[in-house]
Amino acid sequence: MDIQAHDLTETQAAIREAARDFALAEMAPYAAHWDAEGEFPREAIRKAGELGFCGLYIGEDVGGSGLTRHDATIVFEELAAVDPSTAAYISIHNMASWMLATFGTPAIREQWASELASGGKLASYCLTEPGAGSDAASLKTRAERDGDHYVLHGAKAFISGAGATDMLVVMARTGGEGARGISAFAVPANAEGVGYGRNEEKLGWHSQPTRAVTFDGVRVPVDHRLGEEGEGFRIAMKGLDGGRLNIAACSLGAAQGALDAARRYMGERTQFGRKLADFQALQFKLADMATELVAARQMVHTAARKLDAGRGDATVWCAMAKRFATDAGFSICNDALQIHGGYGYIREYPVERLLRDARVHQILEGTNEIMRVIVARHLLNTEEELR
Repeated sequence: MDIQAHDLTETQAAIREAARDFALAEMAPYAAHWDAEGEFPREAIRKAGELGFCGLYIGEDVGGSGLTRHDATIVFEELAAVDPSTAAYISIHNMASWMLATFGTPAIREQWASELASGGKLASYCLTEPGAGSDAASLKTRAERDGDHYVLHGAKAFISGAGATDMLVVMARTGGEGARGISAFAVPANAEGVGYGRNEEKLGWHSQPTRAVTFDGVRVPVDHRLGEEGEGFRIAMKGLDGGRLNIAACSLGAAQGALDAARRYMGERTQFGRKLADFQALQFKLADMATELVAARQMVHTAARKLDAGRGDATVWCAMAKRFATDAGFSICNDALQIHGGYGYIREYPVERLLRDARVHQILEGTNEIMRVIVARHLLNTEEELR
């Protein structure tokens, strides 16, 4: 039974097949190695770019695939079914690249957009700071105007891909306190004054580096600003609507990979003279896992359609989808590990890696507690119904 295909168009089904084939050929054989060695698979990401997966919803006029956010969720789910860590980096690259291609000046778009869309160059998204995580609007990194340049001072934390990417999309304060004082900048990763901390030792996401980034008098041309002064936080939040869907889709993929592994294991493993698949308690667990996955997938797809349609309630739907899918995804991975028993806890089987990689999805792109805040504020401050 294919529990994914019923709501896909013919084109989307072809996109899913292409993404699945790529994941099985170019990611599945190496994912455990990348995880064990902490290796950033730049060559595999470049190959993903050749298929259009590094510029999924960047316009075709600047070298992107011009697909919808709904299409993108399908791709990220398929990639994450075998390697959530690498899939998640590709999703973050897509978000940062879309911001540059959408809000950048003609000069910066011409110089960078097609390179990013092709995977020839890679991007990182720099919002979080050591003292500004969930409260992103309190960020301290500053960009002071100096003639035809801005000069950046400050630090960012937990930046995916940092030290291995080519472009940094940076949120920095150009005005007063709060969200309205923040602007966005495209900063070449090798610009003078940009520094990188150590590669953080993490629970999961081992195939992508995570570092602090510092800015010590970094001079950025004015035409590298994205949008107008003071629009940076709005741009960041627009990017995060799609970013939350991307990460939610990566959780769907991790959950699907774990569910598939559990199904295989239940058909192979024998205890008390019977296949695990013959025990009703485990049958019920598998049924619940599949039901939760289908429910999460439908919520993610609904939110994606709303974002594609420009609906006014898209942000709250993206928040609900991110919260529900990342919680459900981790729970499904955890149940799959339990079904594997002791074998699930060792690296011979993929479920422990899927579990470790999926855990951070409940934290990044806005913690699930912040997602609840967004939903609650919508419910309490508007008369609109969520339909």
